[in-house]
Amino acid sequence: MRKITRKKGPVTAKKVSFDGISFASGLEKKMYMALKKADIKADYEGTTYELLPSFKFDNVCFERQSNGKGEFINRGQKKIQNISYTPDFVAEDFIIECKGRANESFPMRWKMFKKYISENYPDITLFKPQTEKECQEVVEIICKKRLNNGK
Repeated sequence: MRKITRKKGPVTAKKVSFDGISFASGLEKKMYMALKKADIKADYEGTTYELLPSFKFDNVCFERQSNGKGEFINRGQKKIQNISYTPDFVAEDFIIECKGRANESFPMRWKMFKKYISENYPDITLFKPQTEKECQEVVEIICKKRLNNGK
């Protein structure tokens, strides 16, 4: 009897191209197609938001490299990079992040992004579709909201 082995490590989406755009996943392509069919304009990965600015960490900090390798040495007293977020689709009244399978860091980054949006863009509606059906629902919600707002 053969042993069934499962892939180890994170699941990676297949990159796909459509209309001259390289999408990071098939779900992003499906979202784009649904938006296009409904004549809803949105920029694909056109806006990056800075969730946490870079800063100088002046303290001493003994640790290994972030991947757990290397020596246990002082890795403090240096500049720490910012944390930014680039959602998949951005329009004046909505932001869409297509997420089939999230990696380990996504939930924390998503929470930070939601906090940033609520504090800086209170009228923006966020969407996080995970299936093709949910992409269709996103389009329906956007159309209904715009119809009610007279856009």
